[in-house]
Amino acid sequence: MAVVHLNCPPSAEEVAALQVGDLVYLSGEIVVTGGLPAHKRMIEYLDRGEPLPIAMDGVFIHLPHMVEQQADGHYLIHYVNPTTSRRFDDFMPRLIRAFDLKIVGGKGGLGPAAAQAMAETGCAYVSLLGGGSPILSEAIKDVLAVAWTDFPPHFRLARLRIENLGPLTVGIDARGVSRYQALEDEARSRLPAIMARLASRREAAEAAVRQED
Repeated sequence: MAVVHLNCPPSAEEVAALQVGDLVYLSGEIVVTGGLPAHKRMIEYLDRGEPLPIAMDGVFIHLPHMVEQQADGHYLIHYVNPTTSRRFDDFMPRLIRAFDLKIVGGKGGLGPAAAQAMAETGCAYVSLLGGGSPILSEAIKDVLAVAWTDFPPHFRLARLRIENLGPLTVGIDARGVSRYQALEDEARSRLPAIMARLASRREAAEAAVRQED
């Protein structure tokens, strides 16, 4: 396991060097959102061939954010908190390919179709600390832009300036090797034996009841 500090956007070589299990700290600018409506709208923009109001620049994180615009135009940062990426499995393969993303992140990983897209484009998935809002919020230094203000704050598209956002754990590397898929495969392989043990215990309990009768 390596500890890696990356400036955003990272180079293709830096992302390719990441291994599953590495710890990553990000600095620079990232694009974030936390809602299905924003993902659906991004797909609509792609369908129409329109540029997003906030350009993707290599790093896209599923990071709901509560920020409040002040009278002087600056933003008060209340907090950020990661959300589950698997909710966006239907959208992420296309977004990864269309925007040539190099790092995506959130909680809970992404499915096989997204991992395949990541292997094609050289993109890695980083897992943010669940329940780590105080640590993650400290890394947010500025809100540079917010779009789609017709959505609730968590669902808006935003560009944030960050310093040492982390620790983030590489869950899927740029070759498509997925810690999440490996754990799921392992769990599935163990299921028949678990079910057999449960059936045996059920039969033994039923036999004991019959003897008491």
